[in-house]
Amino acid sequence: MIIRMKDFATKDEIQKVVNYLKSKNLEIKDVSSDKVTIFGVIGDTTQVDYHGLYAFSGVGQVTRVMTPFKKASRAFHEADTVIEFPNGLKIGGDNFVVMAGPCSVENEEQLRIIAHEVKASGSNFLRGGAYKPRTSPYSYQGMGVEGLKLLRKVADEENMLVVSEMMSADALDEFEAYVDLIQIGARNMQNYDLLKALGKSTKPILLKRGLSATIEEWLMAAEYIMAYGNERVILCERGIRTFETYTRNTLDISSVLSVKELSHLPVIVDPSHAAGKWQMIDKLSLASLAVGADGIIVEVHHDPEHAMSDGAQSLKPKKFDEMMDHIRTAAPVFGKKIV
Repeated sequence: MIIRMKDFATKDEIQKVVNYLKSKNLEIKDVSSDKVTIFGVIGDTTQVDYHGLYAFSGVGQVTRVMTPFKKASRAFHEADTVIEFPNGLKIGGDNFVVMAGPCSVENEEQLRIIAHEVKASGSNFLRGGAYKPRTSPYSYQGMGVEGLKLLRKVADEENMLVVSEMMSADALDEFEAYVDLIQIGARNMQNYDLLKALGKSTKPILLKRGLSATIEEWLMAAEYIMAYGNERVILCERGIRTFETYTRNTLDISSVLSVKELSHLPVIVDPSHAAGKWQMIDKLSLASLAVGADGIIVEVHHDPEHAMSDGAQSLKPKKFDEMMDHIRTAAPVFGKKIV
């Protein structure tokens, strides 16, 4: 961190800033000249409120040299993180994971049909919503814990791992019991109490990017989970809100490249929520593979016309199978293998 004092800052104002920083056990390196007062701050600056320094009357400009996220930063962890599950499956490295299933768990028959189809096509992760954060309070809200139990039951039958969204820290024990990968949705990306609770979880976390979140805000959300004890975080780009209305959201495909530069954490893409149109999922999935994503999470439904939620963006099993063939063909070109 570099601090430049105002041109007419008094000695007393300068000393107050220096004393404050030293109280945080930070080292001060004075690089001032006759005309300007500048000093570098060396040490763990995570404990310093970057914007709060402007409360000191003599401070003119504060420049961060390092990123505000530390545990998630590639500068502090150069090698890519690979997250391994108890059954040996890994996310990260040269692996490309495909998570698939319905938007919402509706009943056992529906879930069993879809799980069997996506497993046969090559997916080893069964996704499904048991708790559904919906824009309208009158829309289907999910089956709750009964949905989690169904996910666990059907996934075990198909030898799959379970991915499902958690909305409240109160449900952590349920998710610890039934889920292998806890998903945090876009609306909860900055629910900091929830993120702190996830730091105590024994499960990996799939953290979706917020509707209008910057990449730094997204990585800072991951930092919350990691700072509180759980460093097994997977990031998920799911499209951001822009002025465009033709698609549900705008897939920021460049965010995968950006995150790969800034962070060592695995990153996957959700083309279903990004586009909101099933016709676009295949090619967006291939684009995700091309830019180096570690996987995708897609919605599949055997009867999307009658789905309780998100039917328009759900692939039918046959289309999902075709997409998997395309991914298998393209994966070696980009140094990836399907898991």
